[in-house]
Amino acid sequence: MRRSLVLTDETAGHPFLASLPPHIRAQVPPVKARTGLRLTRDDIRGFVAAYLGCFVAVSIFIS
Repeated sequence: MRRSLVLTDETAGHPFLASLPPHIRAQVPPVKARTGLRLTRDDIRGFVAAYLGCFVAVSIFIS
């Protein structure tokens, strides 16, 4: 097994990136972010559950 004499890459900038092998640091094209706001049924259900849970907890605390 061959190992390089230099274990870091000074062009990487950050110490963690410098410790990674070159094939891991290969430039991958960035993934485009989703445009617009898309709410799913699970998003709305989670919000309603959290809202009702907090409402019940505060109501019990006040009573």
